[in-house]
Formats: sequence, structure tokens, C-alpha cells
Amino acid sequence: MFILNQKASIAGDILRELRDENLQKDRRRFRENLTKIGFLLGYELSKSLSFSPKEVQTPLGKAVEKTCDSDLVLVCLLRASLPFYQGFLQCFPEAESAFIGVKRLENKITEVEIDLGYLATADFDQKELVICDPMLASGKSIYHSINELLKLGTPSKIYIASAFAAPEGINYLKTNLSLPFDLWLGSLEEGLNKKSFIVPGLGDAGDLAFGEKI
Repeated sequence: MFILNQKASIAGDILRELRDENLQKDRRRFRENLTKIGFLLGYELSKSLSFSPKEVQTPLGKAVEKTCDSDLVLVCLLRASLPFYQGFLQCFPEAESAFIGVKRLENKITEVEIDLGYLATADFDQKELVICDPMLASGKSIYHSINELLKLGTPSKIYIASAFAAPEGINYLKTNLSLPFDLWLGSLEEGLNKKSFIVPGLGDAGDLAFGEKI
């Protein structure tokens, strides 16, 4: 499990701005910061991928650079993940993508339930899946999304990337997912409140990015 803010870096400034209830009023800035965290996590994740040396011709000679060989499919859980996913797409512009509509059933208080209303994916069989979800709370959105994808193919590896994650959600995934996975987090949080929102977290990422749901 990689946790970005365990080591001091500029990522701490971005995470602080995402949390700040006054700065959150600027939706464009909030989305841009989610994209930045996605890019930084994508960069860190890239260090664990496969690379091989490739020769390139420059105007003055030839050079050899290590180039990524991994075949990635980025999974965007709509709607909150859109700006976060965009950061990963900037980091891996050649990657293919999957999109899953995920809705948390708000009338459920004691137990979170998830509705998946939409799925469109590129072929990911024997490719590396990167699940992009800025908020890993109960873990059920990611769990159900992966299970739906597994009906269509078997990835060679699964990476789960979140800007903020609760221990409860991580434990849920470790207990229930049938395939192994690696975690890439911006911050590991204290836990969940009674409504299964991450504390201290930042609130509802989807509402903050795109406006409150009706």
C-alpha cells in the first residue's frame, strides 16, 4: 500500500486545498486539484509498471530511454471520479478506459447500498486495471464495480487508486475481493462516520466537483 502524504511533498498542499471548506466553494479549483492528485498518484504507480529500453533518434544523435510496456485500462467510477481519472489519463495518455455509473442509495443509513446503472469498457482481459475513485469509504462501490468487470474478463493485475481512503473500506476490499490488488492512496484517513462518510476527508467529492445532487 502506497500513501502519498506519508512523505512531505507538494501533494500536501493540494490535499490541504481539497479539504479546505472555503476553497471548496471554487468548483474549478476543486476539480483541478483532484486531477493533480490523480496525476501524482499515476506517476508514483508508474514506478511499479513494466519498462524496457527503447532507442530514439534526436537531431544530434541517438538516445535510449526506458519506456512503459504495461497495457493499462483506467476505470472511472462516475461521477465523482471524472477529474481524478483525468489526472491518470494525463499520466497514461495511451491507456484505454472503462466507465461505470455508480450511485450510492442515500436512503440507506445503517448500511450502504450501491446501484450500478451503466458500464462501458474497453477489452481488459489480461491487461492491468487501474480503478480510479477519489473516495474509498465503505469500499462497496469499488467492490461491486470490480465484480461487474470480472464478468467480462480477467485482468492480469488490479490497482486501486484513491485520494482519500478509510480503513474500513480497505478492510472490506481485503476481505471480499477474490483477486489480489495493490492500493495507491493520497491519504489514509481516521475512519467513517455513522453515515459512512470519510472523516476528516473533505465531504462529498461529486457534489463539490459538479454541484449538489437533487
